Amino acid sequence: MSPNPIRDFELLQTRRQFFGRSALGLGTAALAELLGPGLMAGDGTLTEDGLHHPAKAKRVIYLFMSGGPSHHDLWDYKPQMREKFGQNLPAEVRDGQRITGMTAGQKTLPVCPTKYQFTKKENNDRGVWTSELLPFTSSVAKELCVIYSTFTEAINHDPAITYIQTGSQVPGRPSLGAWLSYGLGSPNENLPGYVVMHARTNHAEQSLYNRLWGSGFMPSDHQGVLLRSQGDPVLYLSNPKGVSRTDRRGQLDALAAINRAQYDQFGDPEILSRIKQHEMAYRMQTSVPELMDLSKENETTFKLYGEDARTPGTFAACCLNARRLAERGVRNIQIFHRGWDAHGGLPREHGSQCKDIDQGCAALINDLKQRGMLDETLVVWGGEFGRTAYCQGTLTKENYGRDHHPRCFTTWMAGGGVKPGITYGRTDDYAYNIVDADGNMIRPTKDRWTPGTMHIHDLNATILHLLGIDHKRLTYRYQGRDFRLTDVHGHVVKDILG
Repeated sequence: MSPNPIRDFELLQTRRQFFGRSALGLGTAALAELLGPGLMAGDGTLTEDGLHHPAKAKRVIYLFMSGGPSHHDLWDYKPQMREKFGQNLPAEVRDGQRITGMTAGQKTLPVCPTKYQFTKKENNDRGVWTSELLPFTSSVAKELCVIYSTFTEAINHDPAITYIQTGSQVPGRPSLGAWLSYGLGSPNENLPGYVVMHARTNHAEQSLYNRLWGSGFMPSDHQGVLLRSQGDPVLYLSNPKGVSRTDRRGQLDALAAINRAQYDQFGDPEILSRIKQHEMAYRMQTSVPELMDLSKENETTFKLYGEDARTPGTFAACCLNARRLAERGVRNIQIFHRGWDAHGGLPREHGSQCKDIDQGCAALINDLKQRGMLDETLVVWGGEFGRTAYCQGTLTKENYGRDHHPRCFTTWMAGGGVKPGITYGRTDDYAYNIVDADGNMIRPTKDRWTPGTMHIHDLNATILHLLGIDHKRLTYRYQGRDFRLTDVHGHVVKDILG
């Protein structure tokens, strides 16, 4: 025993813990905790379901193509570029945009039209063009809302992917999934509210790091749980050799008693998160193996998703597991697919990438629809930026590369309250700039929304809106400031809402 326990207590306390403890006696804080602190921000009014407004979607499945897929070769059809093959990109089109160091040394920026054919089938209502690289996705184009005018300020991978996932180019903020977990919770006590999967790829150039699905400064029980395709689906899920489930239960009870005693002494909310995570891990020992067991899926399902779905870790298998998670009440599911950073050899790399993801994307939408789940499931597809209209390196009609392009790129959404079979936003003849209905260049910013544009803050604000959350009212107080996913920006793009 220390001769001065009060001094020991003072040394152990952090500044955040001190201010947190000083407010524990306030009745308003207790009430806010009971009602759900995330959604009680703002004027405090909630719907009967405990949301800011009626939700169109109950869950979101986010298919994230890490590296920057080429909108030129997949979605944004610009046949006029074929006439400009190899010509230098006009200065007025570039409009002074900074380019990366990977292209800055080139003497010219040769216009690079896509080598692929595009089609617009009769049943693709209101004009959704799709590339020959995506034959399966083309078959569900009538379900898609294709957004040509997504844009961001970040031009390099790390800040760009951190930005679109967390709302900040600087690491340390909670991810979109963490905000959803904080605001909505989970209706399934045996599975996390936020689940992440990494799909296999032949072109894994960029690393994926935990902060992209992390909880930042929020309690750690809001972070995403990564499901692995080899070994235990979740690390340390199985009991060690010689330890029975009864033994594990006794260990957790003893550990919880120690943690509660520590919480009573120090009041650190992270201790409660630790207890929650231990209990969730115990329940997941039963729920996760059942989830990952695809043996009860019928042959019709595997025909829909393709033979790849039988192999754990493939994109198709991840999509099938995403549907199974959605059925079990998981609100936020995210699949990362790496390898879209095609600086050279784009036809070879994108051909392989599209083969990985095409059938899985279409199958997921069809599967959700036939089960009556698409209307309440928001599916989002996209990357952190697009690719340039000019070629990086040597240009031929059969082979080329493209650099990073944040000024405009394509994302799509389906189900969950968005209009199906439409396009939103326009780009110029080079798919380089966003333009208005008259073809005039728009210089959009995150600070002021312009009709026809979709900043990544607008994208996140719209996702939250569809789930019944006002992005301006979902806040978390940290270090004396109320933070939100969209920072002080974001606009709900109502033009795409059904």
